[in-house]
Amino acid sequence: MIKEFLEIGQIVSTHGIKGEIRLNPWADSPEFVKKFKKFYTDKNGSNELTATTVRPHGNVVIIKFDGIDTVENATAMRNKILFIKRSDAKLPKGSYFIEELIGCDVFDADDNSVCYGKITDVSETGANDVWHITNDKGEEYLIPAIPSVVIETDVEENKVVIRPMRGIFDDEN
Repeated sequence: MIKEFLEIGQIVSTHGIKGEIRLNPWADSPEFVKKFKKFYTDKNGSNELTATTVRPHGNVVIIKFDGIDTVENATAMRNKILFIKRSDAKLPKGSYFIEELIGCDVFDADDNSVCYGKITDVSETGANDVWHITNDKGEEYLIPAIPSVVIETDVEENKVVIRPMRGIFDDEN
């Protein structure tokens, strides 16, 4: 499901004494966050913050916001989730955010009348992501998000088409 505002990370602490914050990024890399100058503190985008500097620092991102000039102001932001506007993210065609997968219906590639459930979570394992699919009975199944299994992903239509590995859903059919 396409969302206008997406979570980019959580403010975990301050950095220095001039109002900089340390962001734990929820992205493939801290470098991705450098692309943004506008951040929001809610999922509706009603509280906009303008970054004057954004720089990766190890596995975190140091951000200085316009108007946040003291360590006290920065401390008040601790634990806040930051959002970005999706339209500000220049993604290649066919790319999507993990957050947009949550809630997508999962259908069988060979029989589109078979709906396995909805994607309810994504685990990042390193080798490949693992999608958690929960059916109407509350049963959870795990599928590897690999090209031989995931045939089509259309977050705009809230739909994913898979060809599951043998044995994953055998008790379903």
